[in-house]
Amino acid sequence: MKKLLLIPVLVLIITACKDYNGEIKRIPVAKAGDEVLYYDQIPRIVQPGTSIADSTAIIRSYVNNWIKKELVYAKAEDNLTAEHKSEINRQLEETRANLLIYHYHRQMMVQKMDTVVSENEIFSYFTNNEESFMLTTNIVKALYIKIPLEAPNIDKVRQWVKSSDNSDLNQLESYCYQFAVKFDDSDEEWIAFNLLQRELPDYIDNQENFLRRNEFYETTDDNFIYFVHLRDYRLRNSLAPIDYVRSEIKSIILNNRRIEFLEKLESGIYNEAVKAGTFKIY
Repeated sequence: MKKLLLIPVLVLIITACKDYNGEIKRIPVAKAGDEVLYYDQIPRIVQPGTSIADSTAIIRSYVNNWIKKELVYAKAEDNLTAEHKSEINRQLEETRANLLIYHYHRQMMVQKMDTVVSENEIFSYFTNNEESFMLTTNIVKALYIKIPLEAPNIDKVRQWVKSSDNSDLNQLESYCYQFAVKFDDSDEEWIAFNLLQRELPDYIDNQENFLRRNEFYETTDDNFIYFVHLRDYRLRNSLAPIDYVRSEIKSIILNNRRIEFLEKLESGIYNEAVKAGTFKIY
């Protein structure tokens, strides 16, 4: 029979003591079979401010779960067949080998792989693979404003939204910081039109017609007035702007570079082994 010992959980809130030599003495908390759980092995699972009663319950639950796991582990160790244990050892060795290789690959990439992607590389990849960058959704560059109906000077806002004068746009921005519930200006960034549509109270059935016919759009609901200035747009099934897919292209280039780097790394190791005669095929 496995021996089970559980020291009262209240000992867990006692600071680790020192022996007469001044060294930290480990505090045992529980024992299951031959395994001992020490106080310093318990993770910090109790949040500051938790009551003594709740802290005790939390730690007791952790200790009980640890005990159950150890008892089941011991039972499995005693009862699994030799074939099962052999398969487990094989899987552990394979997992260890894969982890070692993975971390070695990462280390070599950090040390030796070029991670700088130039604009020329991005542009070249884009022009050579345009068929891969056809839009599947409508995208826009837009100014979006949501203002409470009772906000002052709505007519001024309407005027500023339609203006291209920098002083008007500065006044609009200042106004929106004071009164707008939402103010988004994606003048330099493409966004999916679906994201913008979610912010509007009206459902737009035909996005393509809407984008072709509207540069400025205004609508209201019971509480707010909405302004949209569509500065630019691209329709689905057309070629995406390179700015919209720049990060995607960079990721593709880096991934291709990573694959090539690892292939060369492994080929180099293999060729070195061929020269050194460190492996043999029977």
